[in-house]
Amino acid sequence: MPSETLWEIAKAEVEERRSGGSESDGVEIGEKSVFFIGSKNGGKTTIILRCLDRDEPPKPTLALEYTYGRRAKGHNIPKDIAHFWELGGGTSLLDLISIPITSDTLRTFSIVLVLDLSKPNDLWPTMENLLQATKLNVDKVIMKLGKKNSKAASEMRQKIWSNMQKDHPDRELIDPFPIPLVIIGSKYDIFQRILGVFHLIKCVLVSKFYWAKCLNKERSDSVALEGCSYCSASTEPNAKDFDSEKRKVICKTLRFVAHYYGASLMFTSKSEALLLKIRGVINQLAFGINKSKSICVDQNKPLFITAGLDSLSQIGSPPLPDNDIGKFHARSPMDLWKKVYEKLFPPKSINTLKDVKDPAQDPQYAESEVDEMRIQKDQLLSSPRKIPTPRGWSQFAAVSTAEVSRLLHKQPHSAWPMLLPP
Repeated sequence: MPSETLWEIAKAEVEERRSGGSESDGVEIGEKSVFFIGSKNGGKTTIILRCLDRDEPPKPTLALEYTYGRRAKGHNIPKDIAHFWELGGGTSLLDLISIPITSDTLRTFSIVLVLDLSKPNDLWPTMENLLQATKLNVDKVIMKLGKKNSKAASEMRQKIWSNMQKDHPDRELIDPFPIPLVIIGSKYDIFQRILGVFHLIKCVLVSKFYWAKCLNKERSDSVALEGCSYCSASTEPNAKDFDSEKRKVICKTLRFVAHYYGASLMFTSKSEALLLKIRGVINQLAFGINKSKSICVDQNKPLFITAGLDSLSQIGSPPLPDNDIGKFHARSPMDLWKKVYEKLFPPKSINTLKDVKDPAQDPQYAESEVDEMRIQKDQLLSSPRKIPTPRGWSQFAAVSTAEVSRLLHKQPHSAWPMLLPP
């Protein structure tokens, strides 16, 4: 009887590992996958490099990129491996989401959604499109997995509730994402400055009017613009309130979305302290390190809320006047929050699919020899082509496509082969 081949032995070992991993409880699988999606130029690559301790400048992600990291458990113990996938282009390459999500990796798969806080008008459409596309692909894989291994699919559906306590008051009001999800608000430092600029512009425009009112009342010039005369002296709604309202809408909306999907939420920037917190969260997804239980819900500080620690009572209702609630015809709580958010931050009507640059024109991927050959081919294709005339092969003329069509239609079918080159 012939001995088993190397491929047969490897196949049997892999199947044995899979079956053993599905039946054993509490055993950590040594390989996990983390998929980074989010805003274009939102800082996904920077976060990955920081987590992997790679001191190199981030480069633009072309489409779908892969890298990996390893972590030692101890002496003479195999290292854990983390697979990092990153989707570039924001929402323009949604078809690529299905590539890393497979039935073999789904049980140890996590999603990290990175949203650019400095672009609040793009925040909701980016978040909505990416989460919907990802959830659609995950649901398809779970359904496919259920046909082959119903026990594994059932375990996955139960696992999504692990972050929510059984006695949590919102347990019946949320719809957890089918796999672990972390939402990161990036560029928090720029986000603060942008709201500060809004505040400053409003103060300058309005304080002049208020200052004139003060002078008409023969008020002393000493009150003029001590930091912000309008904000410190006026009793009317002012720019400071407007700044606070925008911050409240952004923070409360993200808190609701994260809590509804059973996800963790945190803000980050170039601050080393914030990056270390983010690194700890990513390491927990990639290597199973203990989860942080710290929490910060103060909207004037970077949010940091671990999955399952927030509640709808703490988040509150959508920030809008009571007399405006009847104006929003929402089909669900998520739809209501969307309408409230988009009222203050209307999405830009730009087709993101047209925002994809041609990689061939990107100087980052310049190849002198290839580019020169490409230019020659482009010139050759754009120049008028020479084809033989019906009179014979010795006579050539530069004609247009329309002329070629006219010549072919004038000739009988039997003469067509004579018009074509051998």
